[in-house]
Amino acid sequence: MPYTVREIFHTLQGEGVQAGRPAVFLRFAGCNLWSGREADRATAACDFCDTDFIGGDRFADAETLAGAVLAAGGDTRYVVVTGGEPGLQLDAALIGALHGLGFQVAIETNGTVELPAGIDWICVSPKAGMALKVTRGDELKLVFPQAGAAPEDFEHLDFAHFLLQPLDGPDREANTRAAIAHCLTHPRWRLSLQTHKLLGIP
Repeated sequence: MPYTVREIFHTLQGEGVQAGRPAVFLRFAGCNLWSGREADRATAACDFCDTDFIGGDRFADAETLAGAVLAAGGDTRYVVVTGGEPGLQLDAALIGALHGLGFQVAIETNGTVELPAGIDWICVSPKAGMALKVTRGDELKLVFPQAGAAPEDFEHLDFAHFLLQPLDGPDREANTRAAIAHCLTHPRWRLSLQTHKLLGIP
């Protein structure tokens, strides 16, 4: 199937358990929780998204797209499939093509769509009010605070790691203090920072 890709770039993973790891980011266009247009942000199911996932380039098939990922990454064989919502486009053919080139395949998803088998690292970032279809994986990374999405609402799920990531924006400092305080009193949770923003890298 054809794929629509907003961007492919080589950088360090900036957040979560894998922070600091060299990675190729494959950002798909499109999301099921927001159109990506500022005019629609106030009514979006997720109104705090900080990425641009509108438009991009079309790739006719999995092999062509996997080749572009390989070309972008040099010696790096770890790809983070993200969006928007990457679960709308990631399929078995692309996972197979990436594995065939020696890549480990990670995904950063909102967890509201079913995922194909074969993904090596699953990170789910739940959004308030949205039913999760992905209830197990490697890390659950909750943007905090979110009204209607308390950390304890997710602790029954089958994830190896639970992380709180302070909500960016004008209240970032207060949100960071609140996340630190929660982690200190609930040691199952770890703090995740967006280190790529601190470092000024993509």
